[in-house]
Amino acid sequence: MKAPAGLASELIARQRELAAHVDHDDHFAWPPARVAAVDAAFPGNGKITRGAAVLFSFPELECLDRAVSELPTALPYIPGLLSFRELPAIRSALEQLRETPDVILCDGQGIAHPRRFGIACHLGVDTGFPTAGVGKSRLCGQFSEPGKEKGSTSILLDRAEEIGTVVRTRTGVKPLFVSVGHRISLATAVRLTLECAPRYRLPEPIRSADRLAGMTGGVQLSARCSR
Repeated sequence: MKAPAGLASELIARQRELAAHVDHDDHFAWPPARVAAVDAAFPGNGKITRGAAVLFSFPELECLDRAVSELPTALPYIPGLLSFRELPAIRSALEQLRETPDVILCDGQGIAHPRRFGIACHLGVDTGFPTAGVGKSRLCGQFSEPGKEKGSTSILLDRAEEIGTVVRTRTGVKPLFVSVGHRISLATAVRLTLECAPRYRLPEPIRSADRLAGMTGGVQLSARCSR
């Protein structure tokens, strides 16, 4: 699938417009009762977009619900503009959850993005939910390696602007890149990431959403978590 002429420029302009609406303050009470996580995959050689959403209790981290939505992929892959490709299926999956989350963790970037508008920002501005970006790798910016112990952090900077926090969620394991999505502060996003990751590198809700998005043939897509 090739991008039509001018599409990238149009979407970049839209990103910059929407980025002005990102809210860096907390708009939910701590502790949240329900934490969701979302992820997307592209099976069928990219012809299908599979959005996955899971809902966990907090702080117990018990799975309450999960849902998947598969839609025809409407846009080609364009670096830096992936959220436009992922968002329809992710939003569709979220709408299938039987309870409303208080906050959503996204497997991807928030403002730690060249135009300060990754998938966590896009989802948050689009839906109004508080969202945080939890990236497995750095998309932009520079940082010093945090300490090796779990809970160690360092600042992620881009042109002298603090765009996120590099967080060690497990001792001796590669860190994660946490950033504001929408309606959440960076400090709260970091706290939530760490408290949702008691055993593994990835927070439990994101691990579950990642597995759900990556399911292959023979799996019941509408399977629900037991309560």
